[in-house]
Amino acid sequence: MRKIKLLVLITILIFSTSGLAMAENKKIKTEKAGNPVLLMKTNMGDIYIELFPKEAPKTVANFIGLAEGELEFEDSKTKKKVKRPFYDGLTLHRVIDQFMIQGGCPLANGMGGPGYTFEDEINADSLGLNKEPALDDVGRTHASLMVRSQEDFDMTVIQPLLVNMGITSNEEVQERREEIDARLREMTLKDVYINQGYIYDSKLTSRPPTKGVIAMANSGPNSNGSQFFINLIDTPWLAGKHTVFGKVVKGMDVVEKIGKVKVDAGSRPLKQVKIESVRKYQYNNPPSPFVKGE
Repeated sequence: MRKIKLLVLITILIFSTSGLAMAENKKIKTEKAGNPVLLMKTNMGDIYIELFPKEAPKTVANFIGLAEGELEFEDSKTKKKVKRPFYDGLTLHRVIDQFMIQGGCPLANGMGGPGYTFEDEINADSLGLNKEPALDDVGRTHASLMVRSQEDFDMTVIQPLLVNMGITSNEEVQERREEIDARLREMTLKDVYINQGYIYDSKLTSRPPTKGVIAMANSGPNSNGSQFFINLIDTPWLAGKHTVFGKVVKGMDVVEKIGKVKVDAGSRPLKQVKIESVRKYQYNNPPSPFVKGE
């Protein structure tokens, strides 16, 4: 009888210790206590993402609301308003090794969304964009502008500047040449992006798009919806253009494994990479509710 009791006790202790170990393994170290953590389950493994509600409150609330099925969106097939977990069953439709993985499109082609858009949440000054000259002393453009030709320069820098200055004709360009040249010499990256239509919020604190962050994918200023990307590398040229709202805290190896899948000429995986679900894992400090049109 004593042997049986002893065996039972040992068994209990083993399972208790194992349970404690498992509980310890489930703890995710976050940058700040209380930040929500989401578990993104994919067919290639699990990715744990810490979100930053103070840095991007509306973006975080939107992402959680869609993920949990708390936020109404437009079904891409029926065009009806529905509420269900948005990301379940979608794919990571765009994968570029040594760059990023992208998902959140219900059409799986980068053209879909939830049927609404909302604004960026970025502070250009906290990213240092107000201190980065758009042109150097000899007139070369900043590397982040990705200018490779005169046409690129005209579209990226000159045309938005002329619109900002209210110049609409070649005659006005000639008349105000000195003013234009002076503005070009003074412009920072922040100025270039503002001319392109980006609106910044000085009350927020933003972080750069470094390796492992999750940020909103968009088609230009204030066109956020449901699509996101996770960086495989640092991408300084994207700073100021995409809202960074979280980072991977566990499962970066899964992200990197996804980054290595074979893709077609359009960067679409040849074998589907599916998002099985996105759910709250740790959630102690809910952000303000997302309200469309705020």
